[in-house]
Amino acid sequence: MLVTIGAFGALLVTVCMLAPLVGSTRISLARAFSQSVPFADNVDAQIFFIARLPRVVGAALVGAGLAAAGVVFQALLRNPLAAPETLGVSIGASVGAVVAITFLPSFSIGGISAVPVASFTGSLGALAIVYGLSAARSRGMSSTVLLLGGVVLTSFLGAILTLIQYLADVSQTFRTVRWLMGSLDVGSYPPIVAALVPLACAAVGYATLPRALDLLSLGPEAAAARGVDVVRAERVALVSASLSTGAAVSLAGPIGFIGIVVPHLVRLMVGADHRLVLPASALFGAAFLIGCDLIARTAFAPLELPVGIVTAMIGGPFFLWLLFRRSR
Repeated sequence: MLVTIGAFGALLVTVCMLAPLVGSTRISLARAFSQSVPFADNVDAQIFFIARLPRVVGAALVGAGLAAAGVVFQALLRNPLAAPETLGVSIGASVGAVVAITFLPSFSIGGISAVPVASFTGSLGALAIVYGLSAARSRGMSSTVLLLGGVVLTSFLGAILTLIQYLADVSQTFRTVRWLMGSLDVGSYPPIVAALVPLACAAVGYATLPRALDLLSLGPEAAAARGVDVVRAERVALVSASLSTGAAVSLAGPIGFIGIVVPHLVRLMVGADHRLVLPASALFGAAFLIGCDLIARTAFAPLELPVGIVTAMIGGPFFLWLLFRRSR
């Protein structure tokens, strides 16, 4: 197990080291770290530390958060097609961000713009609704109720999102459309630091879940018969996955398909044991999204594509293949 996780970790480290060096402008790593040239005059250092490194770190955090959430939602709902968007947490974060873009364009908190703060607040609001559904049942959650509730919540919040865009002016609508495409244009470190807090809380919850997820995949009755506190495990899984989804969306916008593509790819490589699948998916999800962002930055250089377009172009065919494979 350690060898497998170490291999995924080595892949992530390799990608993290190479990605900041690749782009439309060539840079010298030695010059970027040189102390002989002031930072204000060192173009290589500015490109490395301001333009590229925050994107790589942000992509790693977002990819890991969405991939791990996908693993948990698929086990929790016992649905291989479940994703971080399933329960409406992602679109809740989107509504919060669009509200901030439209009504609070110049507001900031501690150097962080209102967009990621409002986005994460929106995800917490959606989580509160879903958690209310789970708490209403004393014997654990119903996956059917959660799925139907997620569909209804997504439709309702989608209507609110459309209404806000309709009421906004042209420049605000353009900015919201760009944000909704998913982008890792992170030009500073404070938003990354802010996202680390909920991601760390989610990681603590994930650390307690592998055995419970293995048993919950068989059904709540089977898990309870084997000593799992089903209600507690389901709520920890729901809150942890929702926290990491909200943090990821607040940092980069709603990037789709990571939560579906990565867990299934990892299961094909390592099997279904969540002691392996959960950490391996987080590591591979981080490396995968860094690679997608690298394509977005370089495919049409100097034009940069929103990374959500790249993940959709990769994830869409994979999703169709997965549906075809399960229908056979």
